[in-house]
Amino acid sequence: MNQEAFKTKILPIKNRLYRFALGIVGQAAEAEDVVQEVFIKLWNQRSQMDTISNVEAWCITATRNLSIDKLRSKHQRLQPIAAGFDLHDQAATPYEAIVTNDVFDQVRSLMNRLPEKQRDIMQLRDIEGLSYQEIAEALNVPMDQVKVYLFRARKAVREALVRG
Repeated sequence: MNQEAFKTKILPIKNRLYRFALGIVGQAAEAEDVVQEVFIKLWNQRSQMDTISNVEAWCITATRNLSIDKLRSKHQRLQPIAAGFDLHDQAATPYEAIVTNDVFDQVRSLMNRLPEKQRDIMQLRDIEGLSYQEIAEALNVPMDQVKVYLFRARKAVREALVRG
């Protein structure tokens, strides 16, 4: 992988990796460090990257593993996903924007209470927009299990929202 390929294949997914890391480590600076470490690791292994069929899945896996390592090394508790999402709708009234942010904060809080696999899969599918296959490859989980975890995560969040 040369510098141009790195720019076209890897740099476009940096925000997705950042949000994913942020969802795990809970701190912006830590998430930035994780993504930077993933990029350094990838760049140092660039000669072997041509053998990897799905570089994005490799990056997501590396991001997840490094994020978990950061948490374990500092013995920190998971924090809610920080505001790394663009929720601003130019057409929304201030009231609608507040309601949207409140609901999003509530969903984010509920997601952080989910078991790790469910939370990761729900974030990758519903927030990052990855396909089931991409999630299965990234997390090394069978696709049927991805669907089960996602169903359970969505059900738990939905039930908690309804309870209120």
